[in-house]
Amino acid sequence: MIRRLILLAAIAAVLALAAFWYLTAPASVPASALAAHTPDLANGKEMFYASGCASCHAVPKQPDKTRLGGGLALNSPFGTFYVPNISSDPKDGIGAWTDAQFITALTKGTSPEGEHYYPAFPYTSYQHIRFDDLRDLFAYLKTLPGVPGSVRDHDLPFPFNIRRTLGLWKLLFLDGKPFEPDPSRSAQWNRGAYLVNGPGHCTECHSPRNALGGVIASLRFTGGPSPDGQGGVPNITQYKLKSWSEADIAETLESGMTADADRVGGNMVEVVRNISQLTAADRMAIAAYIKSLPAVEGHKPPPKKPE
Repeated sequence: MIRRLILLAAIAAVLALAAFWYLTAPASVPASALAAHTPDLANGKEMFYASGCASCHAVPKQPDKTRLGGGLALNSPFGTFYVPNISSDPKDGIGAWTDAQFITALTKGTSPEGEHYYPAFPYTSYQHIRFDDLRDLFAYLKTLPGVPGSVRDHDLPFPFNIRRTLGLWKLLFLDGKPFEPDPSRSAQWNRGAYLVNGPGHCTECHSPRNALGGVIASLRFTGGPSPDGQGGVPNITQYKLKSWSEADIAETLESGMTADADRVGGNMVEVVRNISQLTAADRMAIAAYIKSLPAVEGHKPPPKKPE
């Protein structure tokens, strides 16, 4: 009887492991899924600024934001992540990648080696970017300087250092849905919705997260903890921005000056540096979408740490 129970337990364990391995398998986009494409470098440059690539991937403490050698440390409740090299260097960067590998990384969170990327890389938002825009972005990145040098491994405790478990996280928080325009809304609103929810990945910082690190869907855009641990990222729904006009929001995105005669600070300075490079029409589209967000109070931001 005991031997039978042990055998049944062993079979159950093998079946459970097989199920885990199947459910957590990294997904990819095959090259056969991509049609012929002629890159539009001007659009790729727009996507570069809309996506804020340089904010995280530029080599820290140097003025040239096109040197995307990585190395920035991102602290989180799960450990410290180190932003990788995405320069055009073929050995240490992404210069030797294919279009399919690039699209797979940004929409599936899977590396060319077939491993899961951690969601400190905001592929939960980037999955909404159109493939043609991603291919244009990739082509533009390859025109920027190659930066040799690899980045150190992430500093994560067990069990967060086991990448395979991210497959379960993706089942919960990576829906794989492309951006779908709302036919009841204007072309301007839909453009803003695309930029905010796709390349702009605004929800990643402006939303609170649950214990697993996933965005709380019902509280999107209601603010969250600041990445640098100082205070919080503000609520950008109409609960907070009710008195702001679309023109006020667009002005903040261009100059950093707020409607109450203040200036943005913290990580938003980098966001403005990028979004100010977009066209005025795109900034107004972003403003139109943000102005449409219904008022939701959200959580109160944590107090600032004493200096």
